[in-house]
Amino acid sequence: MDPNGRKRKKGNPVHGWVVLDKPYAVGSTPMVSKVKWLFSAQKAGHAGTLDPLATGILPIALGDATKTVPFMMDAEKSYTFEITWGETRSTQDAEGEVTATSEVRPTPAQIEALLPQFRGNIEQAPPKFSAIKINGKRAYDLARAGEAVEMKARPVRVDRFDLVGTTQDTATFEVDCGKGTYIRSLARDIALELGTCGYVSVLRRTRVGPFTLKESIKLDELEGMCDVARVSEGLHPVTTALDDIPVLAITADHAVDLRHGRGIDAPDNLPEAAQMSDLIRAELEGVLIALCSPQAGVLIPKRVFNL
Repeated sequence: MDPNGRKRKKGNPVHGWVVLDKPYAVGSTPMVSKVKWLFSAQKAGHAGTLDPLATGILPIALGDATKTVPFMMDAEKSYTFEITWGETRSTQDAEGEVTATSEVRPTPAQIEALLPQFRGNIEQAPPKFSAIKINGKRAYDLARAGEAVEMKARPVRVDRFDLVGTTQDTATFEVDCGKGTYIRSLARDIALELGTCGYVSVLRRTRVGPFTLKESIKLDELEGMCDVARVSEGLHPVTTALDDIPVLAITADHAVDLRHGRGIDAPDNLPEAAQMSDLIRAELEGVLIALCSPQAGVLIPKRVFNL
């Protein structure tokens, strides 16, 4: 118990982001549990699931960084992936069973000619083996149980889609895309348009918002840092997920009000960027206090932080 009679939380009050370079053949959830254990953190979560057979950037939030996960979930993402031609798999990746085959092998010119129709705002049906919920159940659970799963098309955005290499049986691509875009669905639809079969044989996420492979750390590197002090070298600030949100410097008295859930008067000299934003970062001497919503001249705290 703390001095106020409240039950103490287990673990250390660690706050920030770990940009993990997720290894192959491991799920996202076990990686979150492992990183939480390495940091002895009280809370942990992740921003955007990576399939077990995918590698690359898995942003893991610790402590109060979990309050900023929605902002990282909405961030743009980049991938490198490979399609292997000749087979359709039930999961659209190497894990699934072969459901169809084809002898057709598209040429680089045929692929290049097709790509423009997959750029911009497009409609895409998610894979049946995905974490999307249908009537409260995960689509992949329904699919594995043999139930008929209807995945409705929905709008997604693809900003860049480039062919970067080919062999007789494969093609390698780089993609920049918005929230909710499934690479396995892109591969499925491209193969169909080219009159052949194909599945994702390699998938690597290279960017999530501000996080790139340059900022990432591998699991064995984290494990090699023997104590929490050294492990913290791999921690990025909570505010990394909030870089696009305008900052307002506040007083100590205003910080007390916000931390108690009370709104504060917006200053007359509120920066123009803040006036145009739905959210404002209220900071005291560079420390994040709250995310506020400006409403009729008052800043209302929507997320309060204890950093």
